Amino acid sequence: MTRDILSMNITELRSLMVELNQPAYRAEQIFEWLHRRGASQADSNGVRDFYVAPFARMDNLPKTLREILSQTCRITPCREVKKQVSKDGTVKYLFQMESLSDAGVFIESVLMEYEHGHTVCISTQAGCRMGCVFCASAVGGLARNLTAGEMCAQVYAAGRDTKRVSSVVLMGCGEPLDNFDAVMRFIELITHEKGANIGARHITLSTCGLVPKMRALAERKLQINLAVSLHGTTDEMRGSFMPIAKKYPINELIHACRYYIGLTNRRITFEYALTKGINDSLVQAKELADLLKGMLCHVNLIPINVTSTQFETKFSPTPRREAETFANVLIKNGIPSTIRRSLGCDIAAACGQLRSDFRM
Repeated sequence: MTRDILSMNITELRSLMVELNQPAYRAEQIFEWLHRRGASQADSNGVRDFYVAPFARMDNLPKTLREILSQTCRITPCREVKKQVSKDGTVKYLFQMESLSDAGVFIESVLMEYEHGHTVCISTQAGCRMGCVFCASAVGGLARNLTAGEMCAQVYAAGRDTKRVSSVVLMGCGEPLDNFDAVMRFIELITHEKGANIGARHITLSTCGLVPKMRALAERKLQINLAVSLHGTTDEMRGSFMPIAKKYPINELIHACRYYIGLTNRRITFEYALTKGINDSLVQAKELADLLKGMLCHVNLIPINVTSTQFETKFSPTPRREAETFANVLIKNGIPSTIRRSLGCDIAAACGQLRSDFRM
């Protein structure tokens, strides 16, 4: 049986070393090479270099062990098919993931530059089954879940275009909590001190509101940032945007959010896609403030981004001045709020646009 070695934690690697009659300390050496040394290597072949005979290049291991690993383990290739650079510097990648179970799926990731450093927005699934009507990622449905190693590979690939990735957001294609176990493993791997060592507070997970999984996440008491897609103040409004809202009513969602805050003492960011004439009235702003009153939270207002899907004619973004008025209502009612700056719109890399101009 071939092992997905990039998805294995150190405990599993130690068990593997026992099976292979190797010293346990080799596990740390393998992990460190995979998630730090090997991940940062690049030559004239760029991102592809990581997957060209990776085990043979593990120069911190004896040759015999490298040969055994090449026969028993595998790193799922994350091959860069296309790279686009926005006028604002944002980079969008089209990757092909070649797993043992399929001929390869295509996903997109985005590298963004801020004053505080570089952030990578990664995908957790190939496609998505949530069906949110303003999000192009749902078009075509779900192909499959990504492994923890495939999530790490996106970070490492984007990282080769910058000195260091300082933050990761799980906001690309897919619903992270719909791939719960793999996402939890990804967080374990990417935050490990012997690997990329990205702090938990520099990781943001975005969900459309899978209430049971939100509660399970809360019980892990991770120090990551949680972003919850809201987009409306009533079940009817949320349901018109997000089918999941029909399964988990807004009162259940808010209760789960309070449960999360209570266990983690972490602030929740509520994402609210401002859509002209639909959910952007001053009455709705006051309803939103009342709904979130007393919560440790922040509202991120996102004027909806146009996509090249069948939904683009139905929705249009709230103008900036009206968005600012909406934000001021929240602020005056004690709810911190900002308007998100859209990056990469010209290459369809902004929120909701991934997969909208999907090319294989």
